[in-house]
Amino acid sequence: MSYNTIISAQQLNEIINNDNVRVFDCRFSLKDPQGGLKSYQEGHLPNAQFADMDTQLSSAMTETSGRHPLPEADVFINQLKQWGINNDTQVVAYDDISGAFAARLWWMMRWVGHDDVAVLDGGMQKWTDAGYGVSQDEVNFAQGNFSGTANMQWLVDIDTVQSELAAGQITLIDARSADRFTAKDQTTDPVPGHVPGSTSLPFPGNLTKDGLFESPSVIKQRFTNTIKDQPITNVVNMCGSGVTACHNLLAQAVAGLPPTKIFIGSWSQWIRDPARPVATGEE
Repeated sequence: MSYNTIISAQQLNEIINNDNVRVFDCRFSLKDPQGGLKSYQEGHLPNAQFADMDTQLSSAMTETSGRHPLPEADVFINQLKQWGINNDTQVVAYDDISGAFAARLWWMMRWVGHDDVAVLDGGMQKWTDAGYGVSQDEVNFAQGNFSGTANMQWLVDIDTVQSELAAGQITLIDARSADRFTAKDQTTDPVPGHVPGSTSLPFPGNLTKDGLFESPSVIKQRFTNTIKDQPITNVVNMCGSGVTACHNLLAQAVAGLPPTKIFIGSWSQWIRDPARPVATGEE
């Protein structure tokens, strides 16, 4: 049996020691670049490898990019091989905030054609709540032979976002918090606010109060209420830097909706050019 959206702690515990399973710790802190690695070293799921948001799930920033640009596809595919991943490997990603960062690895693997990848529902907290153990051991696997091709149709660049949004051809969904969207939060983003014409749909709304994903029907209703009369294929997801937008993409997959697109540069790229318009408030 393969998992390609979410996996429960119980389900993961049943397969975690299988030879064809690879687990990745995606914990990350924007305020402390080494925070995720420190947490990993203090204790992680058995057999888990660490996936670094800044250096392995992103490339270096440029003068015009957002905060977490995508690495070149061949660079990422080579990283997957170094992690011991083959085309038939079941991959599981987790973090400590209900998949907000793990979803980035989930989406990137699907981007290069690896579908057997899932996010641990409820993250590390649900793993430890269930009484399953953690480890401090470093893990290394023999190099894998994964081969894949990136689906560039899933990406939308900043110029396309600006032109198609102005023409009413896309629904741009922003996964950041409502306070960042409206500019009530004046500290997190260098320029507070949002892309004019975008819609706020914070990623935590995909979750129950216990930090687990809502049912597929609830999630589907959440997105269809937002998309309204636009085709689902016209949806573009964004956030601060193309990371938590992947949580909305994962939620859409949990709900059985077809794949939609992502604006990887997101808000952090949009505001690099002061000539681009900025909106505040709820509209």
